Order: sequence, then C-alpha cells, then structure tokens
Amino acid sequence: MARTVRNAKLDTRSARTKLDARREPYWFVISRGCALGYRKGTDGGTWIARYRDDNGKQHYRSLGAADDAMDSDGGGLCLTCAEAQRYADQWFKLAARGFEDDAPRSGPYTVKDALADYLDAYKRGHTAKGTGRAANRVQWTIDALINPSLGNVQVLKLTRRRIEQWHAGLANTAPRLRTGLGKPQKFREMDDSPDSIRRRHSSANRVLTVLKAALNLAFHDRKVASDDAWRSVKPFRDADAARVRYLNDDEARRVVNACTPDFRPLVQAALLTGCRYGELVALTVADYNADAGTVHIRMSKSGKPRHVALTNEGRKFFDTATAGKTGNSPMFTKADGSRWGASHQQRPFKAACEKAKVDAMTFHELRHSYASRLIMGEKDKTDPEGKRWLRPPVPLVVVAAQLGHTDTRMAEKHYGHLAPSYVADTVRAAFGTLGVVEETNVALFRK
Repeated sequence: MARTVRNAKLDTRSARTKLDARREPYWFVISRGCALGYRKGTDGGTWIARYRDDNGKQHYRSLGAADDAMDSDGGGLCLTCAEAQRYADQWFKLAARGFEDDAPRSGPYTVKDALADYLDAYKRGHTAKGTGRAANRVQWTIDALINPSLGNVQVLKLTRRRIEQWHAGLANTAPRLRTGLGKPQKFREMDDSPDSIRRRHSSANRVLTVLKAALNLAFHDRKVASDDAWRSVKPFRDADAARVRYLNDDEARRVVNACTPDFRPLVQAALLTGCRYGELVALTVADYNADAGTVHIRMSKSGKPRHVALTNEGRKFFDTATAGKTGNSPMFTKADGSRWGASHQQRPFKAACEKAKVDAMTFHELRHSYASRLIMGEKDKTDPEGKRWLRPPVPLVVVAAQLGHTDTRMAEKHYGHLAPSYVADTVRAAFGTLGVVEETNVALFRK
C-alpha cells in the first residue's frame, strides 16, 4: 500500500471544520501529477482525485463523501482522508494505464456496471464459461441476489468485509420459491438441518462465483486497479459434497412408462445419452449420425461441441425418433408440434415420478443415472469371487467425454465414489469373514 501523505488542514474532521465552504476544492499533491482535493459544501464535504496526463490534460474523479458528520465504516459510505488517498491511488493507476479511454461510461464504475459488462461478455461467449446458453439463469442471479445488495457500490470502494457479509447473508436466507410476477417473493420454510445448510452454502458459493467472475473481468479490462477486495474471499468449505441421486434400471423403466407420449422420448434420450435437457431440446434430426452411431451436441455448457456415442439400444431409439423427418426438423416436440422450452420439463417429470412411485427427482438427475450406470458397471452375480463383469466399468475420462466435461474433475467429484475401488476390493478380499454375524434366512429387497 502506498504511503499516506499527511496534510494538517485535511487530515482530521476537526481541522476541516475551520475551512470555508467553497466550490473550488482544497488540493494537496500526493505525487507528481496526482492530487487529492476536498470540496467543502454547506452540507458536508466530498473527496475528489485529480490526475494530469503526459499531455497536461487534467482528469477528475469523485471518490465519495468525507467523514465530516459520520464515522467511516470502511465500506465506502464516507471516507477518512487516508481512505480517500487509498481510493485515489487506485484510480491514479487506472488513469496512468489509459483508463479514461477504456471506460466510456461517465460517473463511478459500480458493481452493477461490472455485472452488466460480464453478462454481455457471457452472452457473446467471451468469458471463461464461454457459451452464453445459461445467460437467463445468470441474469436472474444478478438481478435477484447481487444487484439489490451490492449493485450501487463503486467497485473502487468494494471491501473484502462487505463481500463476506453479503456472502454470509445469502447462506442465512431461506431458499426462494417460484413467485408470480409482481407479487412479494415467497420463501421456503427455514430448515437448519446439516444437509439444508450445505445446500444453502453451495447456492451462496455459486452466486459468489458469478460476482467474482464479473469483478475479475473488470480487473482484466483495466476498469479497476486492484482485485485485493475479492481475491481473498473464500467460498464455504465442504458445500458440494452432495449425495448423487440416480435411478436404478427398474426405476428408470417405471418412470419412462409413466411419462406422457410426447414427453417420454425426452426422458428416454436423457437416460441413453446423459445429455442435459437444454441440449436435447436443441437437437435437430441432422444431429443424429446413423452410420457412426453418434449424436452431435453443437454447443454444450462448456462451450465446446461433442459427439455422444450411442449403444445399440440408443441407435435403435434415435432411428425411430428421426424416422420420416427432414434434417432441419426439431428431434423432439410437444404433442401440438411446438418446441420444448426452458423449464417445460419440470411439471411433466414431477408427475411421472409420482405416478412411478419414485422419490421426487429432477430431470437433470437422469444425467446422473446415465453416468452412474457407466461407472459402476455390473458384476456377474453367479461368480463366487465377484470378479467377472457383465458390464465392465467405464473409465472416468470416457464418462467425462460423454458428458461434455473439459476434464475428469467434475466426473471425479460427482461419481468417483461409485467407481470400483482398489482399496475396497483389497480390504474385502483380505479381511474375509470374522464370524460375528449370525446367519439368517431373511432376504433383503433393496429399494
């Protein structure tokens, strides 16, 4: 941090009370070409930074109110002389790097501005996520969970403490429920069970990721001089250790049979490919290659296209789904011929689960069912030593490629515990039978 320059007339509020109110600020030089000014009005004072470039042109930036009437809280509401110097120092660095040319907006650059820039880049596919396919979800996150609390804060004045307080506040708020347009927001009843707390922490972490991505983009684009305020903010730990839910083969068949005729093909496709709902409803007939036995996902969440290899059952299904249709026709449509839209899968899938007597799940968990079946494989139950496989487990790298992940980290995180374990197999083989459990003729029927 730069050394604070002392000025007897401006350092303290008591010294500033002796100054006359006037429009021209009281300036003092911090370094060559850089000065900090205090403009005293009838209702209090404000801090102003002034920078002179190599051509002699003066640039000005309002930093905020002085702590003449209120004590500074470190959050930028009002600033001491030392805090004003710190913010001025950040802006001087931006100005020296051409900030005035790079930022056409007039006025202070706020968190809301940074989020707007990020969303624009996200939609154009220029961010790390890269696709813009989930832009509506990102927009909702910004509008509902970030802008109301932080939107009007200048990025220059954003502090680590303020971000951490906002982040903790998200985790301590009850989950939102779907609410009609223009009506007061509804919330689910607060649940303090460990799993509910974990879910709220996980949700807060995802929102924090959006905020940090926007601020990092602003830093990368030279619209803010430092990323110290948010770089050290950490997400909640152990928030993503969720139990992966998936359908076994019998449950999968029951759910498929319980679907309405127009919705059933979407569920079948999800179980046979592991594709996301958005990827499936975007498919056209031409995306199925009958010769290669693959389905082409043109744009996935990772921003990269992929080809999903199909089993013989999968090829048979897509042969039927595309029969008699032209290449540009949507592969899956509703009964009236219209396309499936965002969130249109929620109600019919919930109804199918209830009819099939399956615990409530989401459509996305069909993707988990596909991946889990690949990873676990199926052992031959007639083999006394349990070493023969009817369906050998698939390596995580193959599963990741099928799901469209850029590497195996997500597959390891969600499905790694389902993969056959060398440790578990070794322990079971070496420990043998201890003989402390009595034999019983009770047969267990697993759910």
